[in-house]
Order: sequence, then structure tokens, then C-alpha cells
Amino acid sequence: MIIELLQLFWMFFKIGLFTFGGGYAMIPLIEQEVVGGGYIEQALLYDFIGIAESTPGPIAINMATFIGTHELGILGAVVATIAVALPSFIIILLIASLGSKFLNSRIVNEAFKGLKPAVIGLILSVSFGLIVRGFFPNINFSEVIFDFTGFNYKNLIILVIVFLFAFLRKKSSPIQIILLSAILGIGIYLIL
Repeated sequence: MIIELLQLFWMFFKIGLFTFGGGYAMIPLIEQEVVGGGYIEQALLYDFIGIAESTPGPIAINMATFIGTHELGILGAVVATIAVALPSFIIILLIASLGSKFLNSRIVNEAFKGLKPAVIGLILSVSFGLIVRGFFPNINFSEVIFDFTGFNYKNLIILVIVFLFAFLRKKSSPIQIILLSAILGIGIYLIL
């Protein structure tokens, strides 16, 4: 059990250390480590993403907690959560100790400019994967098998309604959109 906990810690420590751009940019690395490592299936990862998005707190912490719980129970959740947050904590302490010299450094500013396109690309790849998985749950990206027989039109209906609501009502809050999505999900999946 100790070996498994250390492996889980190292996996999520690497994820926390090498991810820039927030939780959504972290998902491809989580997928590579967790799905690629054989810990969980890709479909379960997408379920965890949905749960992590709809629960309070940062998505990265929620994902680590859910995967840790799935793998090794409560102790796994604690270890994975600490591991994914620890690199950010250490980096913030280092930046705070170095002060404004670090933040005003030309090299640091240029590095952040270089990271922006990569972060955008990672977020877009996750978004594309979630959209495709939501509408075509039988598509297997790892083997490039496109099976469109299970097209989920209910998710498309919800997406269109939520998009129109957010587009037409410019000042809608994320809370309103989440509540609308939940209500539509209950209504559409119970009726259709």
C-alpha cells in the first residue's frame, strides 16, 4: 500500500509541477498519466471531469481527490490532493521570497508569453475531447475507432439551449448556466 501511495503522490506531484494555465490545462497531463498508466479508463476520466466541474473548488484538486479515492480510498484522496497542490505552494513561496525582481524579469515574462499558446492549445484539446465524448460516447481515441451509432442527441439539445441562453443573455452568471444545465438534464433525460 505504501508503494502505491508513493506512486500516486509522484504522479500527481508531476502533474502539479508541470502544468501551467490552471486546471483545464492540467487535464491532458492527467489523462496521459492516469489513463496512459492504466489506472482508470478514459470514459471514467471524462466522468470525473464532469463531476469535478460541477463540484465546488478547483478542478485540479477535485480531479486528484476523485482519482485518489477511486484508486486507494480516503488515504489516496489525501495523498493525491496534497501532491497536486504542493508544487504550486512551493513555487508561490519561492516567488514570494524572490519578490518583484522575479516577476519583473524579462526572461520570466518571455517564458510566460511562450506558455500562453501551449495553455490555449491544451484547453482546446480538452474541450474538443469533452465535446466529442459527450455526443459520441462510443468513440475510442486511443484506437482511433469512430463509432457514431451511439450519438447522444440529448446532450446536443442541452448544449444548444444553454448556448442560446448564454449568448442572448449576456449577463448570465456561471451559476445560472450550471443550474439551467442541471434542470435541462433532469427534464430532457426524464422526458426523452
